[in-house]
Amino acid sequence: MLPELTAQILRFRDERNWAQFHSLRNLIVSLNLEAGELLELTQWRNDAETAALPERRETREALRDECADVLIYLLLIAEKAGIDLEDAARAKLLKNADKYPVEVSHGSSRKYTAIQ
Repeated sequence: MLPELTAQILRFRDERNWAQFHSLRNLIVSLNLEAGELLELTQWRNDAETAALPERRETREALRDECADVLIYLLLIAEKAGIDLEDAARAKLLKNADKYPVEVSHGSSRKYTAIQ
């Protein structure tokens, strides 16, 4: 799934001659700008209002669009850096399992440095 989506994104980019703007630095900056736009959807909203964002068509669409922008930039970063995101996510889950054993982290929001 991710390789096909990445290929589609690269075609879109290349058709527009945008690769020239896609240095690793620029992609990372753009990812963070898009993540900020995702965060902006929650600005001045409490937890209940934020949880209700997917319930309204216009806020659900905005949430969907910003999530898509974040994913697109993340895929471009991974492609540029030669990172297989599926493998990276699996490896990170294994690392997190070591940092957060169920028996000491279940139901806790504490960072791993505080639960060891």
